[in-house]
Amino acid sequence: MDTNQLKLDILARIKADHPTMCRRWFDAIRVIGVVDGSVHIQIDEPVQLKYLQRCCTQQFSEAAQSATGRLLGVTFLGEGDGGGGGGVTISGDTPSSFSEFEEDMFISPDYTFDGFVIGPGNRLAHAAATAVSNKPGQAYNPLFVHGGVGLGKTHLLQSICQTAMRIHQSMRIYYVSCNGFMTQFLEAVQAGEMSSFRNRFRSFDMLVIDDIHDLSKRDQTQEEFFHTFNTLFQSGKQIVLSSDAPPAEIPFLEERLVSRFSCGLVACIESPGFETRVAIIKKKASMRHINVPDDAASYIASKLDANIRQLEGVITKLQSMSLLDNTAIDLAMAKKALGNSASKNRPKHISIQDIFDIVTVFYDVKLSDLLSKKRHKSVTIPRQVGMWIARKHTRFSLEEIGGYFGGRDHTTVMHAIKAVDKKRVADDSFDHDIAQLTGQLSDQPEA
Repeated sequence: MDTNQLKLDILARIKADHPTMCRRWFDAIRVIGVVDGSVHIQIDEPVQLKYLQRCCTQQFSEAAQSATGRLLGVTFLGEGDGGGGGGVTISGDTPSSFSEFEEDMFISPDYTFDGFVIGPGNRLAHAAATAVSNKPGQAYNPLFVHGGVGLGKTHLLQSICQTAMRIHQSMRIYYVSCNGFMTQFLEAVQAGEMSSFRNRFRSFDMLVIDDIHDLSKRDQTQEEFFHTFNTLFQSGKQIVLSSDAPPAEIPFLEERLVSRFSCGLVACIESPGFETRVAIIKKKASMRHINVPDDAASYIASKLDANIRQLEGVITKLQSMSLLDNTAIDLAMAKKALGNSASKNRPKHISIQDIFDIVTVFYDVKLSDLLSKKRHKSVTIPRQVGMWIARKHTRFSLEEIGGYFGGRDHTTVMHAIKAVDKKRVADDSFDHDIAQLTGQLSDQPEA
């Protein structure tokens, strides 16, 4: 069997059937053979391996079947697997040739320093992130990155993890959202396993937490995180945090946490300027093997200035339009893709009613069903999306959001946020839907 040709055939099917899933790094995979009815595909980078295992098995299996005409599955292997010798083990207990990889940690292969576009508004944060990834615990500790929604905070934090894992292969590195930390904390409390929880979180060499502002009003969790922070910091372990506001402006955050968050480097990420937005469009398109001409990129950058996720949403739309029409992307297509959203976006106050309005229309679901106890997928997904938007785009607490969405408790809201974040990473079309919905919120006129 010509394994290289099989690889090319599989990737061709993926590109044809799942174009928005394709990434340039897919070229690095290697087909090493067919064993027991399964195509064995090898990739060296553990972050990419885990992404393929979690998000791409079904699509690659369908592509392998289409390419060979045989009923085959797909098995993704790490470096050394299947070739004699120890390979990468995706486990929280066993170190790999890359770094110790926590089983429940999920990082996007897209979020690397190579894929991050540097501009005046993020230069300090990028430089600090690079320094931290090279010298954890020595450069800036803690590193606190803050900025608005969709400006690249998560990208930087996950870039730190990937680079540090590559350079410092024996380190225990953990990336988690603040909601993920809180969920694990509450589960540990309920199960009476606080000792295990503390041993785990206080043994990491680098702890990276996204959206730390979600600690707001969570007194018990703030208390626990305070002690976790102290233990790691006093041991010289690296802590990296992100937030939508600087420490002193996070509401209902204890003063002692504000003080500790501020004792290292606090770096702001600002909205990208026009030239940076053009570069972001070109970079994001290149990652998907898409060519966006300069005039089209400039037009999009001149019309959308709210955040990077809007730009990503337009790239996805352009890709779909190009494939549907079987034509190259050009300025006319960019204008058509933007449509009514091609007006300058102004910050506006977003109400729960605004969220109800766009979610019910977008998903064609009744408001009464959205607020009901129904658990059908056609209702639960819109409900979770609504909760996610409310948490990301309003200042309401978890309890308040749960109250608005049919009197649910804060743990339900936390689960919804975690579910949406996970689905956005795994499903490009769903991520595009979220970008469309948040774009509609920005496009709505002030009342």
